[in-house]
Formats: sequence, structure tokens, C-alpha cells
Amino acid sequence: MRLPTARFADVVVVVFLVAQACDGVLTYVGVSVYGVGIEGNPLLAWLMTAIGQGPALATAKGMAGAFGIALHLTAVHRVLAALSAFYVAVAIIPWIAILFL
Repeated sequence: MRLPTARFADVVVVVFLVAQACDGVLTYVGVSVYGVGIEGNPLLAWLMTAIGQGPALATAKGMAGAFGIALHLTAVHRVLAALSAFYVAVAIIPWIAILFL
């Protein structure tokens, strides 16, 4: 039987990875509709103009996912949970508001 803390850890890493994927999809749709200028992260906006929207987002989200898994493997789950909440608050909710409201 798995311990509750192990279950929490598994849920946190999955939520983090899903948040990254949602942010990537919403960002791609947003910059496709409104242009790269709508991206709030200047480094990501620069990368999009340099190598394209898809490759830039795949690179950024792939790296974020890899770092999230590294945090999971080093048992830093509260930080990962905070980062998940942060992404939902400052990336996913604003994109949903921009695109659908």
C-alpha cells in the first residue's frame, strides 16, 4: 500500500505536467491568434521569433517538464505544488480569460 505522501507526490507531478501542457497549448493558440507580441515572457517571445512558435514552446515546456520531474525525483514536492498553483494562476487562467471570455 502506498503512503499518502507518495500519493501526494505522484498527484503533484502529474498536475504540474498537465499544467505545463495546458499552458503550452493555450500559449500556442494565443500567439497564433494575436501574434507573438501577446506573450508576456520576453525570453519566450524572442525564442518564438528566432525558431518558431511550435519549436520554442516545445523546448520551453519540455525543459519545464524535465525540471519538474527532477524536483519530483529529489522529493521537493511542496515546491512543485507551489509552482503548479503559480502556473495555473499566472498562465492558464489569464490565457483562458484572453481566449474565451
